[in-house]
Amino acid sequence: MPFLSYFTHPHWPTLSLISQQSLVIQIHLLAAVAAFVVGAIQIFGPKGTMMHRILGWTWVIFMVTVAISSLWIKIINHGQFSFIHLFSIVTLIAAPMLVYAARKHNVKRHSGIAIRLYAGALLVAGLFTFFPGRLMYTMFFG
Repeated sequence: MPFLSYFTHPHWPTLSLISQQSLVIQIHLLAAVAAFVVGAIQIFGPKGTMMHRILGWTWVIFMVTVAISSLWIKIINHGQFSFIHLFSIVTLIAAPMLVYAARKHNVKRHSGIAIRLYAGALLVAGLFTFFPGRLMYTMFFG
């Protein structure tokens, strides 16, 4: 069966599958979706405002929650860490650097870290969750 045929039957997400997951996966999923939305608002919204600062702290908390919760999710590698956990380590290192750059008013560094973190830890890592056999794939295409 060709790879694209996996995606020929999309449907509304089967949200009931979330309730069947462990608490750590539920927390991870909720924080990841929230970080995705808040991050998009941050990237495309106005900068330098009080709202940007509040949403920025919110986004960092969501990202750290996603990273930490992922350390207890070891389904795809038979109880061991997998390459996708590298995104978690990078996030836990980059988040304080992001905050530090903002506190020092280093806008270029702050912006660069934020965009790379959003792209790598949310978009790229998020795409892996849509591989056949994974929860997000099953929710949307299974």
